[in-house]
Amino acid sequence: MTGEPTTAPRKRGRPTESERAQRRDDILDAAVRLFVARGFAQVSLDDLAAEARVTKRTIYAYFGDRTEIFLAAVARLRERALRRPTSEQGLAALAADIVAVLHSDEAVGLHRLMITEAGAFPELAAGFYRDGPEAYIDALRGRLDSSGLPEELAEPLFALLLGEPHRQRLLALRPAPHREAAAAHAQRALTALGLTA
Repeated sequence: MTGEPTTAPRKRGRPTESERAQRRDDILDAAVRLFVARGFAQVSLDDLAAEARVTKRTIYAYFGDRTEIFLAAVARLRERALRRPTSEQGLAALAADIVAVLHSDEAVGLHRLMITEAGAFPELAAGFYRDGPEAYIDALRGRLDSSGLPEELAEPLFALLLGEPHRQRLLALRPAPHREAAAAHAQRALTALGLTA
């Protein structure tokens, strides 16, 4: 059946580090699927355990409650966008990575969910902003500063990296961009602010 997660049976014994990392990702993937499909409040840890094919005890060992799981999914997106060391990633590459990640189906789904749930879960919304937009702006600020560029351009640059294409993504009016389109979007944002990569 399409859309059903396929996982190999769990082996007995202590998992290796890579197995632990994969299990963590499997739990987060299941959580994102359920949160996006049902909403934050409608997903229980029992639902998540069943979707991820783990026990609730395993979920508690990795994360704890739903809020921690949601914020871990947000942090995972940030880690993907900011994964390359500064020495390997200039401003244009960082901007392109941010566009690629934040315009992805996963990020857009979590963003839509947060817009819907922010009023009922203000602490979750604050964590989402801290671990998401604020962290991206801080990364841009650091990259601008290390490049000798005005760090006060970090917020407007971040706004342009989202821009109308992101609004259209939130409204399901356009698909996620491929890598080349993400890089082109990032370059337009840099050019609009007079920044050279």
